[in-house]
Amino acid sequence: MSLVEVTDLTVEFGALRAVDGLSFSLAKGAALALVGESGSGKSTVAGALLGLHRGTGARVTGSVRVAGTDVQAARDEELRRLRGARVAMVFQDPLSSLDPYYAIGDQIAEVHRVHTRVSRRAARARAVEVLERVGIADAARRSRSRPHEFSGGMRQRALIAMALACEPDLLIADEPTTALDVTVQAQILDLLHTLREETGMGLLLVTHDVGVAAESVDDILVMRHGRAVEHGPVGTVLAAPAQAYTRELLDAVPRVGARRTASEATDEVVLEATGLRREFGRGKRALAAVDDVSVSVRRGETLGVVGESGSGKTTLGRMLVGLLEPTAGAIRYEGRPHTTVNPAVQMVFQDPVSSLNPRRSVGESIADPLRARGERDEERIRGRVAELLERVGLERAHYDRYPHEFSGGQRQRVGIARALAADPRVIVCDEPVSALDVTTQAQVVELLSALQRELGLALVFIAHDLAVVRQVSDRVAVMRRGSVVEYGPADEVYDSPREPYTRQLLAAVPALDPELAARRRAARREPAVA
Repeated sequence: MSLVEVTDLTVEFGALRAVDGLSFSLAKGAALALVGESGSGKSTVAGALLGLHRGTGARVTGSVRVAGTDVQAARDEELRRLRGARVAMVFQDPLSSLDPYYAIGDQIAEVHRVHTRVSRRAARARAVEVLERVGIADAARRSRSRPHEFSGGMRQRALIAMALACEPDLLIADEPTTALDVTVQAQILDLLHTLREETGMGLLLVTHDVGVAAESVDDILVMRHGRAVEHGPVGTVLAAPAQAYTRELLDAVPRVGARRTASEATDEVVLEATGLRREFGRGKRALAAVDDVSVSVRRGETLGVVGESGSGKTTLGRMLVGLLEPTAGAIRYEGRPHTTVNPAVQMVFQDPVSSLNPRRSVGESIADPLRARGERDEERIRGRVAELLERVGLERAHYDRYPHEFSGGQRQRVGIARALAADPRVIVCDEPVSALDVTTQAQVVELLSALQRELGLALVFIAHDLAVVRQVSDRVAVMRRGSVVEYGPADEVYDSPREPYTRQLLAAVPALDPELAARRRAARREPAVA
């Protein structure tokens, strides 16, 4: 009998049909990826497997059987026994899934005690055991830490440990690596693979990243508008997709080996940083987030900045824009000292939701730079904002809409329009596509490239995704622990990296070939040779 059997599943939220007649099965110990763009219905399916739509007003029809339980017909008590004990779920954002007030170990122990009749001491011991199993060093001590004391990758490991506490038959992982840099992402995917081998549990992976699916599963189900577009072995689907939509998804995936067409850069240095250092804290506790960094960007050029979380990328970007003052070093814009916010140097932030005021229309947010320059004619302001909206692929009528009415990709376009309102010569993009699916990501990257060609903009593109950076950059700076460890033309850095750290980053980029992914995973398991 299958571990998961879904037949003709339909989920409706009012007039919206999020899932439309979906059927699939998952055998014990097997791994299946649900892949598709945002809004394709992937997460809705995952929620339906645990009966999470019950009581929400959603209308769910069809048959869903998980680990022998008829989810649709099950009583609430049966569903509680199913969740956590037989089936566990790992969500995209571990911070929102963990209670900030309680120690990690206590939260894992509580899950274990809910589903098993064991003492508090035994539950605590189990928490330490599963934390060790997912690779948390010094697990007994770290089990007393709270979520904010863990890095993003460690928090995701803690969630996986919580899921393992009751030895489930099925693990549902909903975008478990979206916000992680490539090396931590590789570690999490390797961990999931190892746990499957050791425990025999099944895996349902929900992801918009086709490369992540290639690294992790046996079969892939491509979804669009709530329906199954293509379903089959991962190697077959990725090597020879039968459906046009699957081919479109694959074409949108950035390749780390693809070279960028040369940009129309000039020799004019627009922005230059020399010997930058930025410390946080004082005295012996001072931390140098950026240490002796020197970079430059020319008119019409894109400088890519890559590195793991904590490498200093964002701190560098904020200093280049003038949002942070350097502890030491100098920044020059067009040869002149640049120490404060300059309208000519703008920033596009990673999370457009937090950078846009939810109580103001997007048009008003875009108009802020115009008013800051002294423009008072409301008709001219509205006209200029309408032009900017159209330039970034939106509509004039969007002026009066609010941020929550837009998709993630549309909100990022709003952020770009706001940056353009100041007529900048340099735009610093801080992880502008990290949370977007591959097709939306490709659209935003193409928009930035088109604007660069039209306006002669210099771009600083900060990202942890090496494939995207290769796609957009003329030169690349690789950062590690606050310093630039490799710097040069993108083709040289990617094709002939000098530094072991750069080679390590490149080796962690997901491969679309499952066989290559398996070889890389095996190589990562081998101990490093000194």
